[in-house]
Amino acid sequence: MPVSVHPSLPTLAGSLLLATVLISCSAPPGELPQNLAPSFSGSPSAGSTSAPATSTPTPTPAAVDPVTLTSNVKDGSTKVKVDTLVSAKASAGTLSEVKLSYSYTDGKGTTQKGSVSGELNKNKTEWVADERLEPAASYKLTMVGSNAVKEKTEESTSFKTQNLTLSQQTFASLYPLPDSLVGIGMPVVVNFDVPVKNKKEFERNLVVKSSPAQKGTWHWYNDREVRFRPAKFWKPGTEVKVQANLNGLNAGGGIYGQSSETTSFEVGRSFVTKVDLAKKVAKVYRNGDKVRTIPISAGKNGWQTRSGTKLVMAKEYNKKMTNEMIGAKEDYSLTAQYAIRITNSGEFLHSAPWNAGYFGRSNASHGCVGMSNSNAGWLYERVLIGDPVITTGSSRKLEKGNGYSDWNISYKQYKKGSSI
Repeated sequence: MPVSVHPSLPTLAGSLLLATVLISCSAPPGELPQNLAPSFSGSPSAGSTSAPATSTPTPTPAAVDPVTLTSNVKDGSTKVKVDTLVSAKASAGTLSEVKLSYSYTDGKGTTQKGSVSGELNKNKTEWVADERLEPAASYKLTMVGSNAVKEKTEESTSFKTQNLTLSQQTFASLYPLPDSLVGIGMPVVVNFDVPVKNKKEFERNLVVKSSPAQKGTWHWYNDREVRFRPAKFWKPGTEVKVQANLNGLNAGGGIYGQSSETTSFEVGRSFVTKVDLAKKVAKVYRNGDKVRTIPISAGKNGWQTRSGTKLVMAKEYNKKMTNEMIGAKEDYSLTAQYAIRITNSGEFLHSAPWNAGYFGRSNASHGCVGMSNSNAGWLYERVLIGDPVITTGSSRKLEKGNGYSDWNISYKQYKKGSSI
């Protein structure tokens, strides 16, 4: 059957032609309306036109906090304790420079200025001063640090320390004196002019280094004296260095260390004198070999010479000796050309020509060990401070602290005198 077309409707071809005309009239040449523009997936083919690229904005970097610098002493502080170890810290960064400067007037009225050294930790985040503080002094702490992007920050802190009188400070004197040559028995002796109560803290800051290294310990005799001895006699040739790092250290009872002190000494050859009171003879050994036998006369009944290990304390020439010095009833005044002190109480090895008839035969002195001028002179020229004089043969023992009595007890007992 033939198909009829309604005369009022356009044909399909006519409709398409009309749509094309409408598009060309409503859009600029070469462009299509957006709702009719073709879409592409992937890369456009050659000859195709792509949409313009959109640029990505550069992000603004995040802000970095500046380094924060602090100290354990507040700015403007007064009466800061002298036992303070000043420290500086950096947060959100590191320390690049720290300076602690000071100014004070010493006991002689002289202005002292300088700076305190310190140590920076491995991460460069903390600095600690090597020394404590001086009394009645002005200090300034300058700290420089930087953050992660190397932005520098500088801070400073100023403060003043407490004032102390001399009676509130204790001064340490060290013996042997620097560069001394001493005997194998010589202890290290530290004396204080003001008593120390905080012995443990003070002992921690007393350092003895020996080469070759030898075990040793401190022993407190009282609040004013502490000594150090090795477990056995020093090895000949040992070099010893002593540090008393006590400046500003709290000694207890409102007392502080007045200064830090050092000394050093060398140990000489082994030189030991063995006195046999029963046989009235002294034998001298150098490096273990007997080098002299000396006839002697020692303390008589009532004036017995003490037995024990004594050390040479001093050498005196033309030493005057009287009965008043030791409280003897017999009236005498004698001069010993050569005198070697071995106790505080007045025992000497000395020349005693007035007792020549007793040498090697009987003990006739008031406690000293007498010998001929020639033997005393020979010994005098060779002994060093700290050389042992080992005395045997009497029931009277050497008292603790009567001279250098450090070797009359075992090392184990001696160590009990340590506060640590």
